[in-house]
Amino acid sequence: MSTANTIASSVLDAAESLRPELSERRREIDELRQLPQDLADRLAALGFYRLVVPESLGGLGISPTTFCQLCETLAKANGSTAWCIFIGATSQYLFGALPQTQLQRMLENPNVITSGVFADSGTALFEERDGQAGYLINGHWRWGSGCRNAEWISGGIHEVGAQGEAVVGAPLLTRVFFRPEEIEIADNWHVSGMRGSGSSDYVAKNVWVPSERMAGNVEDGDHASEPIYQFPKFALLGIPIGAICLGMARACIDEVIGAAKEKTPQGSRRPLSSRPSVHIAVAEADAALSAARAYFYQSIDAGWAAAQTAPGSLEDRRNMRTANVHAVNTAIEVIDRMYRLMGGTSVYETSCLQQHFRDVHVAAAHMMVGEPVMELAGRVMLGLDDQALGL
Repeated sequence: MSTANTIASSVLDAAESLRPELSERRREIDELRQLPQDLADRLAALGFYRLVVPESLGGLGISPTTFCQLCETLAKANGSTAWCIFIGATSQYLFGALPQTQLQRMLENPNVITSGVFADSGTALFEERDGQAGYLINGHWRWGSGCRNAEWISGGIHEVGAQGEAVVGAPLLTRVFFRPEEIEIADNWHVSGMRGSGSSDYVAKNVWVPSERMAGNVEDGDHASEPIYQFPKFALLGIPIGAICLGMARACIDEVIGAAKEKTPQGSRRPLSSRPSVHIAVAEADAALSAARAYFYQSIDAGWAAAQTAPGSLEDRRNMRTANVHAVNTAIEVIDRMYRLMGGTSVYETSCLQQHFRDVHVAAAHMMVGEPVMELAGRVMLGLDDQALGL
């Protein structure tokens, strides 16, 4: 077995071994509204936050397929935990665009936990202090999943001049990295689903940081030839959502198959599992989910194969993004159907159905799997957009 396959097998086995504990602690995770720090630290020690970072930069360098399989496995037990790994791991994606001094500082802790928001909801104004180059940062970032567990928190930014206008022709800056104490983390994550993801807003008010804390564009950096940086960026930032939803949907089918054997509906003398309508429902759900999953991973495997030698093509991007949205939509349909099938049993906290029902609908609200993705993909198919930079 190759080294890459050994690492992939190891992290997937570790994720599988965590499922019983995650299932037992799902109420604790929800009530805390973030991952318990001991759990986050253990996930970090397993390497889950540095999954997609190239080995040359201190990461595990696994494939996007393995990354998604790991998120899918964790999500079967707890969607919030999988979501925090999704965000934390992709937050380290820009390690390849950081100045060497900052990268070394962040890797002083090999199990560093990161969080971040890619949206450029902040501004950076160049300002020297005591002879040191730096930037004055202001911004408000929403959906900061995992930020309360993180040692470093990042946010998307765009550079502005003294008058507030965008700087034309300046080196491209895409992200800034903060220490938690430098920003304000709002206590506003009071939600229906993904409660344990700790996706609070955070705000920077006139925070000065040295220029080495600013990441550029990985496609222009010294590590641009690494396959992970040839793989389409927006695909990488979106496909874990599909994987998480697929995992939750599979858990719901399994829950119904197990619980239906034990449940006798009110007014009936036979278990729910004896009803033909249940037989049809679980079979149809399994077929739909399996088909969506096959398309999902097929598109990722093709994109990863292409990334070994060249940047992803427009067709690779379109295929992965549409397969991802399809996976999410199929998972919603499956979870909703399983939820209704079990009737009143579904609403109790003893059943995973209620949590996956809540979580999948919050996951589906993410912009990376929204309707505009399919609109843009359709424009590409019709020959109306031969760039589709948003894919």
